[in-house]
Amino acid sequence: MTPVFNDWESLHVLITQMEKIQVNNSNINFSIIVVNDGSTEENKIELKNNFIDTTILNLKVNIGHQRAIAVGLQYIYNEKDDYDYVVVMDCDGEDKPEDIILLLEKATKEGSKKIIFAQRKKRQESILFKTGYFFYKYLFYFLTGQKINFGNFSVIPKKLIGKVVHQNNIWNHYSGGIIQSKIPFDKVLLDRGKRYHGVSKMNFNNLIIHGLSSIAVYFDFLSLRILRYSLYGIGLCFISVMYIFYQKMFTNNAIPGWASSLILIISGIILQLFSVTLIVLLLQLSSRKNINAPNPKTYLDFIENIE
Repeated sequence: MTPVFNDWESLHVLITQMEKIQVNNSNINFSIIVVNDGSTEENKIELKNNFIDTTILNLKVNIGHQRAIAVGLQYIYNEKDDYDYVVVMDCDGEDKPEDIILLLEKATKEGSKKIIFAQRKKRQESILFKTGYFFYKYLFYFLTGQKINFGNFSVIPKKLIGKVVHQNNIWNHYSGGIIQSKIPFDKVLLDRGKRYHGVSKMNFNNLIIHGLSSIAVYFDFLSLRILRYSLYGIGLCFISVMYIFYQKMFTNNAIPGWASSLILIISGIILQLFSVTLIVLLLQLSSRKNINAPNPKTYLDFIENIE
């Protein structure tokens, strides 16, 4: 299953590569689900004559890469039955088709009890992107306490697909939602490939949006972290004020004239930290009072037609 936005030439190359893999591996039979995420460019490549069965889900509007993945997974869960694994991957060549074999081997070795992700060993992006991705990983760990060093390229055993599509968080961020859901998963260390055509749409700005989406999945845990560090900051500021008062009232030490101004500044910081803590708590309580039952048929609202 692969989402596509105006990248039809890359999709054609991907299908060609997968046909070769299927020919060379008699025990593998692929079917391809293409989620056309509201592409503005017409598909001029005939896909119905391919050796591999290919289905295109044309969405009504562009809903973004992560939500397109969620739509595809829900479609497979509800509409398909004759399969053992679902492979989630991009069509641009950065997820190498030949690595599917390694992911499937790992999934089989684990008894089809875990989702297997491709962990990136070597990347092809620019230095700016790699730097941003480096800080994103450590910011994610600092704020959530979880490590994320893999993307969407993964293999999902059929027995786990039901658990995946019932996770509302995958609509925000697929891999982050899997980590948060506690569904068992493992990783295989693989190199990232080069694009077949064009340039990557995951630029520095998109990486920021992508990173914020992954962190938003952990809003509950993030609220607790913000509360904890705000209380630490309030405590530190309060101790500082008490120390200045102690020096002024109970010692003969000379206190600079700007001590009063410093106390006012620290008091302002305490007030701001208290306000932040209060707002986060109110948002957290507000979010928890609304219970939205998972809907595994949300995909029907987005699909315009199926080819």
